[in-house]
Order: sequence, then C-alpha cells, then structure tokens
Amino acid sequence: MKIRSHSESHIVELDDGSRWRIFPGDLDLTLNWKPETDIVVMPADDDLSSHVLVGGDAKVRVIADGESWPVREVKSALKEG
Repeated sequence: MKIRSHSESHIVELDDGSRWRIFPGDLDLTLNWKPETDIVVMPADDDLSSHVLVGGDAKVRVIADGESWPVREVKSALKEG
C-alpha cells in the first residue's frame, strides 16, 4: 500500500482508507516516509500494538486511529528505550 496522508506526525492514512496511530517511541522512524513509500500492514506480536507498519526500512508499532494507547505500558516501554 501507499501513504495517502501523513500530515499529522502520529497518524498515517493508507491508500486503502485505513488510518493508523503510530506508537510515540516510533515516530522518528517515519520521518523519511514519502507518499510513494510501500507500506505493509502486519498483525503485531506484542502487548502494546495491534499491528505493525513495515516500509522504508522501518517497522513501527500502530493501533487503529480512534483507539488509545495503554498509558502505563507506553510509559514503561518509553523508559526502557
């Protein structure tokens, strides 16, 4: 898939209409994403995110837009680096 919109740093919309909220600790990995970047959506195998977006040499954790990150788990993950 391609990126339709990435105007907000923490939200990416793909050309299939799906919108994803990017994990705060992974935002820097998306800085090089362009509209022509090929993105693959895959189910996640962790407790924080439901899916991962893979593209442009980056793998970022995401949840569907409209969902909320579990605050305690996010704080813990960000502390661990």
